[in-house]
Amino acid sequence: MKAKTSTIILFFLLISSLFSSTQKIKEKDLPQKYRDWLKYATYIIHKKEKDVFMQLINERDRDIFVKTFWKKRDPTPGTPLNEYKEEILRRFNYANKRLKYGTPKQGWRTDMGMMYIILGPPISIERIASSRGLYPCQIWSYYGDPKKGLPTHFSLVFFQRGGAGEYKLYSPISDGPASLLIMSRNKMDTFDYAQLYKEIMELAPGLALVSLSLIPGEVPFNFQPSLQSATIIADIMESPKKDVNPSYATHFLDYRGIVSTEYLLNFVESTAEISFLQDPVLNISFLHFSIAPEKVSVDYFEPKDQYFCNYKLDVNITVENDIIFQYSKDFPFYFSPDDLKKLEGNGIAIEDTFPIIEGTYKLHILLRNSVGKEFSVIEKEISLSEDSTLPKIIGFFLGYKFQDFDSSRHIPFKVVDKKLLVDPKNTFSSTETVAILFSLANVTENLWKEGEVKFLIKGLRLEEPTVKSFSLKLKDYPFQKMLSTHFSIPARELTPDYYEIKLNLIDGKGDTVDEKNGAFVISPKDIIPHPIARSKAFPLTNNFLYFYVLATMYDKVNEHEKAEFFFTKAYGLKPEYKQGLISYASFLLKVKKFTESLELIETIKKDESLKFNYYFLKGKVMIGLGNYAEAINNLLEGNKIYNSDTGLLNSLGFCYYKTLQKEKALNVLNVSLRLNPEQTQIKKLIEEIEKSID
Repeated sequence: MKAKTSTIILFFLLISSLFSSTQKIKEKDLPQKYRDWLKYATYIIHKKEKDVFMQLINERDRDIFVKTFWKKRDPTPGTPLNEYKEEILRRFNYANKRLKYGTPKQGWRTDMGMMYIILGPPISIERIASSRGLYPCQIWSYYGDPKKGLPTHFSLVFFQRGGAGEYKLYSPISDGPASLLIMSRNKMDTFDYAQLYKEIMELAPGLALVSLSLIPGEVPFNFQPSLQSATIIADIMESPKKDVNPSYATHFLDYRGIVSTEYLLNFVESTAEISFLQDPVLNISFLHFSIAPEKVSVDYFEPKDQYFCNYKLDVNITVENDIIFQYSKDFPFYFSPDDLKKLEGNGIAIEDTFPIIEGTYKLHILLRNSVGKEFSVIEKEISLSEDSTLPKIIGFFLGYKFQDFDSSRHIPFKVVDKKLLVDPKNTFSSTETVAILFSLANVTENLWKEGEVKFLIKGLRLEEPTVKSFSLKLKDYPFQKMLSTHFSIPARELTPDYYEIKLNLIDGKGDTVDEKNGAFVISPKDIIPHPIARSKAFPLTNNFLYFYVLATMYDKVNEHEKAEFFFTKAYGLKPEYKQGLISYASFLLKVKKFTESLELIETIKKDESLKFNYYFLKGKVMIGLGNYAEAINNLLEGNKIYNSDTGLLNSLGFCYYKTLQKEKALNVLNVSLRLNPEQTQIKKLIEEIEKSID
């Protein structure tokens, strides 16, 4: 009972965190050390990172966030020194001391200070004095990083507008070359860019070369200032943020009450493959997923000469703010030293699957590795269309290989006896196959006789893209209303490229009944390392558990007729499964089928391990039937077994109130309120009883 309760509390906290709205604190109200940090980070912090930081309300969370912020930017995370942090602090201090020419501002707030902190020291500086007919200028030259969208070589100009004050960053577009010249010396048309360029060239050739464009020597058509200059400046401002995915900050905010401190410092990006597939044997839909963290930390166990890592998977499905399904699983990995290189090169993928009902939901996957204290998060809107009689394609998976698998066991990405090996990145080598798995639902005899599935695979390169098309006749397979099929295409038939693939279900008239789209990559490499997948097979002899899951989901979304159908089916398959029986009885109680609920409850009367459940449920049935005296007797028996269940105490207090035993009602309800002070309805009931006594 304790384990179950802790799991419920965990996910309650999780969802409360995910959907809570925290008011931002004002920067001026932060302690000094955090205001100082925000100064250092001003030009390198993502907006999302700052938004999250300003929502943190205690120093512990702020300290962890700041530490994580720098860790995300550490170029050598395995060493004690964070070179990037040290460099930013050095640049900040230099800017404050040396870059506040002509202004009372602190140096880091000036344009020069901003660019110095972002880009570091220039490779060269050319200073131009005002005595040459130009306002004082400085030209800073840099080598740019094309990976961050910067030119390989560019220059920035800073000038004293009007000959005094701060050195401002010059823009060829908004300032224009006329702003660099002391115009009183020479009356000129400020829009005659050719003449302005010529004039500056005579005075300072180096400045002329960057007066129209930040790229030295680039003279735009008709001497018009380059529009690209504004883009380059914008790219420079964004460049320090290109190396960091700010999603970790959102996850920090969402999960800081769920994962412990050491995990918050180690958010790991991950890729995932998520889709639906209908099981042709059970005739229910499953959600299948594979999540592959980009980093895997391992430890060594010397006594057995083994390496290991240990993953914990938490999954829940929510509708708006309500959880309709949740579970946890452990995935321990043990491998020999010989397999270490393979794991380091390939990585790991955790695969799982569970039944799902139709509708639109939010999927939350939290994956934690206790080794290295790392966590990954996948959050995605998922939607499964309402069941209908129309033929449709359900599930469409791409992989790199099929494996034979025991048809009596359920496992992710398997249909009947074929399991698809997937890689969430959908990248394949030219020596592999592109394996395809999909199902067709509601296949009619006419569609089976005359229909087909057409495939179109098209490369995305602009010149001579590879295009392949082929079709599968449905009558080449045995007729089934739920038809699942799989096949493979040799990757060598496709040139290395990015590809789109489209499936069209075509009827006998040539009309498209349904279609699905996908994408994959054919790499020029001969070998592509695919993650080592881990999953847990489920024996279909226990398929009744799947029906209980569906029943519970339908109950959570208030589709009681469907819920009762699956509760009945699950119970009929395994009536001796007591936990399922209790869930079924509780559901019948909820929908006011008291007689049917009581019949189920009485079957567990002699089970000593379920005595509490028996008395509690029977007491609630008696409340439903209006038999409060009998309800009190059963609830008191249950309270003797476990006296700290607020649900039982609330039911007992209600019965006392209904039987006019108001003092007893207050005593019991106040005990419940002490156990859980957040019970708004119980507070109201207590107030109501107290008023009636007065």
